[in-house]
Amino acid sequence: MIELEEYIKQQQLEQDNYTPVFYRLGNQKEYDALLTLLTSQPNIRVYDQIHSQLSELMKIRNPTKRLTAAESEQLLTEFVGTASLLTVGVWVYYPWTNRVVHILDEKEFIELRTSRNKQKITDEEAEILRTKKIGVIGLSVGQSIALTLAMERICGELRLADFDTLELSNMNRIRTSIHNINQSKVVIAAREIAELDPFIKIVCYTQGATEENLLDFMTLNGKLDILVEECDGIDIKIISRMKAKALSIPVVMEMNDRGMLDIERYDLEPELPLLHGLIPKIDIATLQNLTNEEKVPILGPMVGMNDMSPKMKFSLTEIGKSITTWPQLASSVVLGGALVADTCRRIILDQLRSSGRYYVDFEQLIK
Repeated sequence: MIELEEYIKQQQLEQDNYTPVFYRLGNQKEYDALLTLLTSQPNIRVYDQIHSQLSELMKIRNPTKRLTAAESEQLLTEFVGTASLLTVGVWVYYPWTNRVVHILDEKEFIELRTSRNKQKITDEEAEILRTKKIGVIGLSVGQSIALTLAMERICGELRLADFDTLELSNMNRIRTSIHNINQSKVVIAAREIAELDPFIKIVCYTQGATEENLLDFMTLNGKLDILVEECDGIDIKIISRMKAKALSIPVVMEMNDRGMLDIERYDLEPELPLLHGLIPKIDIATLQNLTNEEKVPILGPMVGMNDMSPKMKFSLTEIGKSITTWPQLASSVVLGGALVADTCRRIILDQLRSSGRYYVDFEQLIK
């Protein structure tokens, strides 16, 4: 038993690493560094499917013709030239999974991975999107949003903020593996995005969004283009909007009930009241000392309590009685990811210019 306990302690020393390491083997130093890594850690698994990616790249670049295997191989050979396939693209090391994956380099990788976005997203629109920065506060509902933004590649940089770690009860709506229990929610999301697309820049705030770091979160190395606010803390809901309004950053929020989506265009409407005037006049310091039950009357108008589904209304009265916090369902969280991602894309591309509160209520739409 003692030996097992010691082994478990060693395994729990894992770092909160979420940044992949790139090796381009045309550079001798990087070739040597990768070889040293693989030699020193023989348990690392290596995945090399670069030929498959190159073949698919040739296919999408020739959409008017169904290429034969020979034609595809000829185009591939011309693309690679005299270089070894080992030096084509980039090798990406993921320390948290002990994997090295050989993929196309950034330009071709993005071209191929997003090729099935066309023509719903044009090349010109894709170029605009890849320059944008989106911040997400709150990684419960926010995880689905962040992953959808990354999958559709609606931005080139994501900033993620949440102080919390994963609990088993979170896994009714957070998609992850059970080995991540007690891991930072931000790190979990950042790792999944890096494994999907290592060229998206991820900046993590594992201490969460605070009054002290919100300005940094919104402006460091370039101002956010959109703030997605999905946190539980009423004080941060208010303070983040105050700062976003001062910086002319639009705010998007999805409430995880009846598909309620909230848009505040502080970039277009600088005089727009915070949360459409639904935030009561209350001292922030007072808010921070209230219990969840005491916050409900204040939160109610902000989140449209009168328009909530009957079950959600009842649930809020049960906090501190039969439940510890408000419930969230996976179906609603996934819907929220889609709603916010679609809204962010349209805001960035100037296809949506309105502020307001909207509902995509399945029970009303599908009867």
